Amino acid sequence: MDTIMAVCGTGIAGAGTLSRLDRIRGCLLGGAAGDALGAPVEFLEWAAIRAIHGPEGIRDFAPAYGGLGTITDDTQMMLFTAEGLLRAYVQGSSLRHTHVPSVIHQSLLRWLNTQDCPGELAVPMDGWLVREPALWARRAPGATCISALRASRRLGQSAQNHSKGCGAVMRVAACAFFGNAFEFAAMSGQLTHGHPGGYLTAGLFADILQRMVDEEQTLESAITESLIAYGSLPGLEEVRTLIDRVLFFHSEGYLPTPDTIAELGGGWVAEEALAIGIWCALTAENLEEGIVRAVNHGGDSDSTGLIAGHLLGLQYGVRAIPQRWYQQLELRNVIERMAADIERVPRDFCGYGGSFDEAILVDYPLS
Repeated sequence: MDTIMAVCGTGIAGAGTLSRLDRIRGCLLGGAAGDALGAPVEFLEWAAIRAIHGPEGIRDFAPAYGGLGTITDDTQMMLFTAEGLLRAYVQGSSLRHTHVPSVIHQSLLRWLNTQDCPGELAVPMDGWLVREPALWARRAPGATCISALRASRRLGQSAQNHSKGCGAVMRVAACAFFGNAFEFAAMSGQLTHGHPGGYLTAGLFADILQRMVDEEQTLESAITESLIAYGSLPGLEEVRTLIDRVLFFHSEGYLPTPDTIAELGGGWVAEEALAIGIWCALTAENLEEGIVRAVNHGGDSDSTGLIAGHLLGLQYGVRAIPQRWYQQLELRNVIERMAADIERVPRDFCGYGGSFDEAILVDYPLS
């Protein structure tokens, strides 16, 4: 991909009250909490949300997919993307040639098989993650992701579509903890979304998260620095315009409401979802407030809630997640395990070489 830099970042060792593991756990669990809060209202207009949940909208987990605190395809695909990154670490550390997007692709194809939608490519259904029963549940998977993965003829193949839906953005948070987050996330996004506005926005989101965790930048600073680094790339014009607008709103003290969020869009496409999630995170005094704002609008509530949750969870850590959410969150133990495994990987992992953790081979086998 010509527009993506193929260099690896080294990050700055974190210091402060939150450890790197605290931030990883907070990021992944915060995103899942936003996903779960938004799941019951994903396809509802704001008037319907208000009629069902009251004038302030939804604030607590409500029934969705047969349970409370149930996650959607967003968190499922996030976990499989994380698995792909960890498998790439194992493969690269064993001194095998490693093309990271191809290894992520293989993991996403495992997810595709859990959705009872086998594609053209056969992949081994091994490792621990695919054995988790809840990940086989069908949670309104995005049509673009399904069709692009089913059509893949070789690992690492870019999607043959022109979609910039938010399905490329919502799954890439784990890329923030590996090598060059922008490169890994953008190339991962390009597996399913062919429009630069889709896959480059995924890269921008992961880069913002990485700046927050590795350089301990504030959210506002991370956004600004990420736009300086990548915002001029062809394809990012629309997302830069929306994020600049959100930064202006924040500087003027404008708060996101269901009506003002609607002016940005519904969040169904990449730039809208990221802008909504960023605005709600920037203006929130705590994680709960930001996620509640991010899901209460007539659009893609679970994805915008997930994005805000990733940002705020990384900023504040897992303790910021309300206990009433944390205790009911589906797959909480699976996400905790994935966060712990990610923390074991050197932060400057670039897809090859490096120290090798033999214990991780059992969970993330070579393919």
